Amino acid sequence: MAISPFLPEFAAPVRLVAIDMDGTLLPDFTTVVSRRNRLALKAAQEAGITVVIATGRRQAFTAPLLENVGLRAETPMVTSNGAVTRTFAGDRIDFEHLNPALARGLSGILRGTGMVVFTLDSATKPDLLVEDIGIARGRLGKWVEANRGSIREVKPIESALGDDVDLIQGMAAGTIAEMIEAERRLAVCEWAGTFECVRTAYPGHDLSILDLLPKGVSKRSALERLTGRLGIRREEVMAIGDNWNDETMLDWAGTGVLMGNASEELRVMAGARGWHVGPTNQEDGVAVMLEAAVAALAAVSS
Repeated sequence: MAISPFLPEFAAPVRLVAIDMDGTLLPDFTTVVSRRNRLALKAAQEAGITVVIATGRRQAFTAPLLENVGLRAETPMVTSNGAVTRTFAGDRIDFEHLNPALARGLSGILRGTGMVVFTLDSATKPDLLVEDIGIARGRLGKWVEANRGSIREVKPIESALGDDVDLIQGMAAGTIAEMIEAERRLAVCEWAGTFECVRTAYPGHDLSILDLLPKGVSKRSALERLTGRLGIRREEVMAIGDNWNDETMLDWAGTGVLMGNASEELRVMAGARGWHVGPTNQEDGVAVMLEAAVAALAAVSS
């Protein structure tokens, strides 16, 4: 695939597009999807392209942001970085559990390196377990406030992680330096290699998040299973994202699009990885890519 500052050369007509939320579909400093992006999403669905939201957010923290976008009820939502796939209406398509014994072990390893959160597979609140919300500051503090009704504070957190608990994922969050230390600890702990650790970083806010997932789980793995069910080839997939947790799906998709607002480190990697670098989230980069995909599909069909 040619890498250019303009539009990508699609590996095949796009039949499915996977779109990240934060830093991709959403502009900076707001959780409102722009009018151009909304219209492009609608046009893609009307053209027969399957639109998939693929995010590190959990479903309950994603769906409300899309209520006024006009997505169809059957729109697939890959959430928790691939651990759960449901429709926009909430019907479960796919799911992977995190082993509670592993969660208890990782809690001890991570203590003192920021805030540790575990997400429960629960239809009712609270569905987030946190040991100490008092350490949350800055952007992390805003996340706590936005989710306060969903949080149960438990000390020590291991006491709430019994073997009968249904866990979706764990999350460690804190400053860049704290998460570097957390990654170091996780890499040498006795459970290393038995789980996935997926990093998302926001250097401008000195915030980093480590998602702790069942072994083999990622946005890519969720998309592989979903496209298998739908009979869609990877060459017919376009994936759009801006951060490290999008890396695997950008590699896997026939057309991988890295947002222009991604970190310099990722943008430097794009050429070697075969990713197209698109416009930024502030420039409605998702809409630009969707409009191109719809136009290319129409040209093939005519």
